[in-house]
Amino acid sequence: MFLSLFAMDELFSPEVSSSFLTSNMKDLTISKSLWLSAGSVVTKLKNSVHMKTMSQENLCPEQIENNNDDDDNLNTETIPASINVRSRELMDNATSNMSSLMNFLKGNIGTGILAMPYAFAQAGLWLGLVGILILGAIATHCMHMLVNCSHKLCERTSSVALDYPDVVECCLRTGPQRLRSTATIFRKVIYVFITFTQFGFCCVYIVFVAQNIKQPIDYFHTKIDIKVYIAITAALLIPYCFISNLKTLSIFSLLANLLTVCGLVITFQYIVQKLPPIDSVAAFKPLSNLPSFFGTAIYSFEGISLVLPIENKMRTPQDFGGWTGILTLGMVIVVCLYTSIGFYGYLQFGCHVAGSITLNLPSQWLYIMVKLLLAIAIFISFGIQFYVPLNLLKPVIGRIESTKIQKIVNFFIRIGLILFLCILALFVPYLELLITLIGAFASSGLALIFPPLIEIVTYSAEGEKLSWIVFMKDIFIILIGVLGFVTGTYTSIADIIHKVQL
Repeated sequence: MFLSLFAMDELFSPEVSSSFLTSNMKDLTISKSLWLSAGSVVTKLKNSVHMKTMSQENLCPEQIENNNDDDDNLNTETIPASINVRSRELMDNATSNMSSLMNFLKGNIGTGILAMPYAFAQAGLWLGLVGILILGAIATHCMHMLVNCSHKLCERTSSVALDYPDVVECCLRTGPQRLRSTATIFRKVIYVFITFTQFGFCCVYIVFVAQNIKQPIDYFHTKIDIKVYIAITAALLIPYCFISNLKTLSIFSLLANLLTVCGLVITFQYIVQKLPPIDSVAAFKPLSNLPSFFGTAIYSFEGISLVLPIENKMRTPQDFGGWTGILTLGMVIVVCLYTSIGFYGYLQFGCHVAGSITLNLPSQWLYIMVKLLLAIAIFISFGIQFYVPLNLLKPVIGRIESTKIQKIVNFFIRIGLILFLCILALFVPYLELLITLIGAFASSGLALIFPPLIEIVTYSAEGEKLSWIVFMKDIFIILIGVLGFVTGTYTSIADIIHKVQL
């Protein structure tokens, strides 16, 4: 992963968002001959702006200079971003509000929701409830911060749309002078965090599939070590991951979504039946358990990387933000689902709750089928997640002159990455510890630390002023993220070492 950093500027083509739940996004050519109004101001845009969504071509350095030279009469300060450069009327593949909401929910509801009862078990019933609501509110606010800064930077640089790495680089290049030289470095840092997260997701998927297949088979046959199932899962993934067409993968993704919905509905109806008294579980757990709670919870809330790709593809992006927008509605639904599964799951199973609540379901045919359905769903979803680390190496492979050698290299890279992920899963075959580590190390940075930093830098440019209340709020969120990052990473690594040594 780190050996490829020199090629980061070419990585993550328009085909891919970090969650890769939005479909292949075409290059857009928007004519600046379009007349747009902003209040009483009507501005004619002179040049043609060619934008590749999710690529570096829409970043500000050269673009700002060119636009300033050619568009001297263009007053972007008077044109709201949602009306000006973010218009989607000319996009053939723009999505409706409902489609955008479905994509948002699809990207935020995954293996993390099944780990919510474990998160509650680390904090206690009532502390977990309050903690999930607070973290959900902060994560939602950070998503809004990222969207608002994206609007501001689009307006400032006359860009059509920016993704997460673009926003980071653009805010630094147009921010305080002393920070501008760090723009490219921090863009690559974001790529590293996103890539690490994707590798983590892939490992979690492998372990999840292995555990949910092992348990039903163990019920009927002799118990076999989990590592055998991990190896079998990896062997089955090798041919599947040679599917490189996103349209084909999207068909499998639809099937996975249907299986996931069925599995979650059946699981939820079980955990709300014959609930024990509330005082049968701990209301508050020791504060030393909070890092594990934080890591698991923030892993589940790490959907921030797909926020901008979804908004960038909307037909009416002005409906995405705000208190009543798609983002807020989607996060309210997500937080309610997480809270419900976590609260009732922990109340039902108490201290015996597993890293995935499916592992607590009884060995009856209906619930055995649920485990197998969810295992199949996650197995299918692996293809989309695997597309990210594979796409990371595409520019490097593309530099090879011989097409035949390119195919050979691509063949061995796919197998090599699967084997690498399999080795990681074999080394740490503990679902709950993997989720905690990934959440604390990677997700806390993307979801909590970088967005307030972006807001501070964006509004620290010349002529801009950030109120001290907003500044202190951003610092507070950063401190929460850093505290969770340090304590969660340390705790999860220590727990992994302890488990491995046993």
